[in-house]
Amino acid sequence: MQKAIYTTVGIDELLSHVQALKGVGARFVQMHAERNVDDGTYRLVYTFINVRVAQEHIAQDGSYAIENLVVEGIDQYQEIPSISLYYPAVFPFENEAHDLFGLAITDMQIDFKGFFYQVSTAEPMSVITPEVKAAREKAMKVRAAAEAKARKAAAEKAATATAAAGEGTAGAGDAAGAAVAQPAAAAGSDAQHDETAAKAALKAAEMEAKLAAMDPEKAAKVRAALAAKAARDKQKKEA
Repeated sequence: MQKAIYTTVGIDELLSHVQALKGVGARFVQMHAERNVDDGTYRLVYTFINVRVAQEHIAQDGSYAIENLVVEGIDQYQEIPSISLYYPAVFPFENEAHDLFGLAITDMQIDFKGFFYQVSTAEPMSVITPEVKAAREKAMKVRAAAEAKARKAAAEKAATATAAAGEGTAGAGDAAGAAVAQPAAAAGSDAQHDETAAKAALKAAEMEAKLAAMDPEKAAKVRAALAAKAARDKQKKEA
């Protein structure tokens, strides 16, 4: 009997987990990419099996386990480190994820530079509606602007603190730090608000795309349910 073990890891933890599996003699089986239609993020699943341990378990009770490393919530433009340094056999799977999904996998030992497949549409597994694409691009711009504003506020705070320290008086330094803390906090609040608004816009656009693809009668029922929920939420806030 086959068992499957799933371990969710972050992108920055992927290589250390792969190295650990390599160290205990696990063999690479496959890797596949998936796109989350709800929020447009991606998911990578890497599958391994420790043959020696599996053989021992099969001899004992007829069962064995395969191990899966799962990386969730990947943005299409996030860099994903290749595991080909440890498992060269991964190259067709990584090139596939790049060519069909548009994922940015870096440092592939065997890199076809986007020509592993001949496709009529670039990144065919990542095709989205124009509405969702526009909302996603807007969200990325808003997020970039918010991050830039936060970085600028942090730089101004650091510069003010440095200037205050140079004056040689603790009192002056404290006053300068207090004076710049409020703008920095306000910038952080604005950044958080902008990002929340961008996420809401993206979610709304994706919902509209789903409703447009539904049967009109069913879409009308869904819209009515969403409107009722919004009204209830509003009443709760006002109560």
